[in-house]
Amino acid sequence: MSELIVELRDATVMQETQAVLQGVSFALEKSDFAYLVGRTGSGKSSLLKTLYADLPLLVGTGTVAGFALPRLPVGKVPYLRRRLGIVFQDFQLLPDRTVAENLLFVLNATGWKGKARKQQRIADVLDRVGLSSAANRMPHRLSGGEQQRVVIARALLNEPTLLLADEPTGNLDPEVADSIMQLFTEINYAGTAILMATHNFQVIEKYPHRVLTCQDGALLDSARN
Repeated sequence: MSELIVELRDATVMQETQAVLQGVSFALEKSDFAYLVGRTGSGKSSLLKTLYADLPLLVGTGTVAGFALPRLPVGKVPYLRRRLGIVFQDFQLLPDRTVAENLLFVLNATGWKGKARKQQRIADVLDRVGLSSAANRMPHRLSGGEQQRVVIARALLNEPTLLLADEPTGNLDPEVADSIMQLFTEINYAGTAILMATHNFQVIEKYPHRVLTCQDGALLDSARN
């Protein structure tokens, strides 16, 4: 049996009081990699925020990583997010802390115990993204591509079942974007589902996967075409 990581049925995605997407139905399995595309303001970021419970799901049904989104209690949201990895375009690294301290902050916030265990986990994820030597560097001393790799390492700390990425190559030059996509491919092959919002059609062409398109208030799915 395939394992469903995401399943939405007849969902309405809200942005404040306005419905930006209606009748949204799609599912992602553990091995899936899908792109989320559409014009600015078409609902991509709002859909991602709904999946990690930053926006409530008020109409329709949905589950993410085993959590039912409708009426999800506020106290359960951190537990949902521990099952997810979230990669933002603008990095959101703490500028006054080293790379390792940024990662340690997340481990402490998500309940990890044991100094040695935490140090080992930080070493493991930095090695996975090719930044073993960067643990003691400050974020501003890193290139844009290196900072994005730190963000991906941070997203991998809790061994997520789903990686949500919002324009992860948006601020990167093509060569660096290509290296990030190779990293995402490796992460997906290792068993993590990926949903990536992007405007970069060169990336989609080079690394073809299923495409979900936000258009005219609906979500179109290339898997159904």
